[in-house]
Amino acid sequence: MSEAIILPTRKDEAWRYSNTDALSGMDLGTFDQWHDIDVAEGETFRDTIVIADEGDAVSDATELRRLRINVRKNATCEIFGVIASGRLGRVEMVVLVEEGGHFEFGGVTLGGRDTTREFVTRIAHDHPNATSNQVVRGVHWGQGTGNFLGRIDVARDAQKVDAKQDFKGLLLEKGASVNSVPQLEIYADDVKCAHGATVGQLDEQARYYMAARGLPPETARKLLVRAFLGDAFVALEDEEESERLMDVALGKLDKHL
Repeated sequence: MSEAIILPTRKDEAWRYSNTDALSGMDLGTFDQWHDIDVAEGETFRDTIVIADEGDAVSDATELRRLRINVRKNATCEIFGVIASGRLGRVEMVVLVEEGGHFEFGGVTLGGRDTTREFVTRIAHDHPNATSNQVVRGVHWGQGTGNFLGRIDVARDAQKVDAKQDFKGLLLEKGASVNSVPQLEIYADDVKCAHGATVGQLDEQARYYMAARGLPPETARKLLVRAFLGDAFVALEDEEESERLMDVALGKLDKHL
């Protein structure tokens, strides 16, 4: 007999800022569906995740992606993504990085109306000499909410680990919000672990600088937002794929810039 699936509530740490009401009516089998990725020793794996509306359609569905990733010894896994659709759009990743392995993640959340878009990650460094880097950017307006909950666990024997996470949120209108919850659980003493989080509006000084050089306000605004979002895709060496992700993001923002 299979174990019953209990949907989370906002009392659960990983769902604290989420919209758990959007889970009601969801197929429980779909909710508990995980996609497993195993990157073999010495290999490199790269994938992109795009949750976005098609054309002028606006989806109020719940969009949930859940990944379990094993990065084997001296392997590299790179995941890049854009969440720009759904009443609730959520990507969860649970990652185990073995010795000498590297995990790279770059993500962007966008949304207005009364929507929630979020990345939730848990990186387990149980082995020494491994690295991970996470860069997330959120741009929201209306009553939209963007979240990044990132947890890094470093075990006692995982010496020489270097793990970083960086989050920045941009609010285009009053009423929007972003939330960042960095969590570091470190039991080794010879490691480099860092996190940073900032939330704000567009850099008015930079906009003034551009205007003084003749750039129209709309153009300056788009250039600043493009640069802001581009941080999440710096590590993506495939320029064509990077441009595709940027086009998805900017296409969502066109009406709000």
